[in-house]
Parts: sequence; C-alpha cells; structure tokens
Amino acid sequence: MKQQQWQETVFPKIIEADATYDLSQYLANAKAQIDADLAKAGAILFRGFHVPTIDDFDFAVEAYGEKNFPYADSLSNAVRINLTQRVFTANEAPPETSIFLHHEMAQTPIYPSKLFFYCNIAADEGGATPLCRSDILLQKMDAENKGLVEDFIAKGVRYTHTMPAQDDARSGQGRSWRSTLGVEDIESAEQRLHSLSYDWQWMDDDALRVTSARLDAVRTLSDGRRTFFNQLIAAYRGWADQRNDPSKSICFGDGSSIDADQMRVPIDLADTLSFDLEWQSGDVALIDNFLVMHGRRPFKGTRKVLASLIK
Repeated sequence: MKQQQWQETVFPKIIEADATYDLSQYLANAKAQIDADLAKAGAILFRGFHVPTIDDFDFAVEAYGEKNFPYADSLSNAVRINLTQRVFTANEAPPETSIFLHHEMAQTPIYPSKLFFYCNIAADEGGATPLCRSDILLQKMDAENKGLVEDFIAKGVRYTHTMPAQDDARSGQGRSWRSTLGVEDIESAEQRLHSLSYDWQWMDDDALRVTSARLDAVRTLSDGRRTFFNQLIAAYRGWADQRNDPSKSICFGDGSSIDADQMRVPIDLADTLSFDLEWQSGDVALIDNFLVMHGRRPFKGTRKVLASLIK
C-alpha cells in the first residue's frame, strides 16, 4: 500500500503487527504516541492485529479510553444499526451507492472528534474508503481560488435535507425524522428543531424538510491549521433520492447559492488528493474527524465495515 507524503508525514500512518498482538492492549499502552501520530497524519491504519470479532473491536475502542459518541444522540441522516453500545454499521445504503467525501456529521451542530472503522468482512470487489486531508485540500483551494475560500470562511454554509417518516435503508440519507431527532411526534420534533435553530416544512407524505442554521465551512485546529470542515462535497454529489435533490441541498450561510463552478473546485481537488484505503478483514482505522474526510466506494459481494465514534 503506497502512502501519500505531506511534508514529513505519511498519510495514512500504518502500524502493523502479527495476529497474536491484541489491539486493545496496544491502544491502551501506546495511547499517547497514537494521539501524537494521529494529530500529525490524521488517520492511522492498524493492520495484522488480533481483531477477529465485533466484540474484539468493541473492547479495543473501549481500551482507547475516550468517551463514546452514541449514534442515537447524533443528527446524522444515514440509516445505521447498532450492534453494541459503541459499534454500529457504517451505512446501510445499497452497495452500488457511492458515499462521497465528508467530515462525519459536519452538516449538523453535533459531531464526533474521532472515528474508528473496523473491517469485519472485506468486499469481494471495491468498497475502499477514500480518505482526504482537509487541511491540504484547503491549501490547494486557497491557491486556486482564494476568493472562494474567503466566501466559505465569511459566509459559512446551510444544508437542506428531507427526512422520511420511517427509516428508508434504500437511501444513504434515509434516516427518519423520528430517529434523527429522537422524538415520536410532530410537536416534539418542532421543539427539537426550534432548539437547533433549524427552519422546517412538513411535506404531504409526513416527511420533514429541514434547513440547518448557518454552520462553519472552515475549521481552525488547535495548532492553527485550517481545514475544509463540512459536508459540502457529499451533499452536492450524493444527497439524491426520491425526496432530495443534491443541487438544492446546500447554500452559503447567508442564503446565497453555491454554483456548480464553485463546487467544482473542492470536488476536483479532493478527487485528486484522495487516498483509497483498501480494506483487509481485521483492519481497524482511527481517523481524526476534524482533519480528514472519508467516504465509501461502491462494492460487490459482502462488505461489513463497522464504525464507532468518539466525542
């Protein structure tokens, strides 16, 4: 696997071991060094460790020692199935569906700081997880179109999404408004939306169209680096189903449109910068959600890549 090289840092960092080495023990004992490496590289792949089952992955995440981010507490629009308190399916969308690059839950005001992924079963064909360093992407964007970057910084972004009344696993954006908002009725949904400063509209089929408050499109990290922290690429390229039109899913935070030529800049650059993580069964990856975007390539056969989130 040929890694990328950014300054003096390889991306992603790969830590290999033999199959007798327990990943839980390694994550607990080497956490300080792992965190230092993650802050530099943005993503670490643990390959060859002894992680044969979902429970072993759960134990490893717990051994890492940071607070769980339960999927039920999120505002994510993807249908996912919890397998343990910490572990859930990455996305229930059909295998032919591309999940385009994004920072996890950056289309909402509630998001995790880190992600663990675990490959329980590698796909027969395809199914790679593309990774992209958002700090490098923003640098390239600034060099190509500085005015566009300044607009993203000054204006921020808003997202519009229509949620069904019941979960729709046929769509990568099929999580119901009841599940997303953690409510059972319309009155409770509107109270939650009001607390989030969202705009909303009820549709004829009991679906719910929401528009987020203004959210930042660029994030400044603790070391001063800036990242293109958002869901713009995923929303513009992939929020398509019977309820959603990707061309209407995003706008600047002031309500002005983001046109195709503007979106072509980050999309083309991100496609060029992406690294495809080709999974092997037993692999575990740790990703800094503020520094690295991820996605999913289409696949054939059985693919079981699971996720766990860190607050």
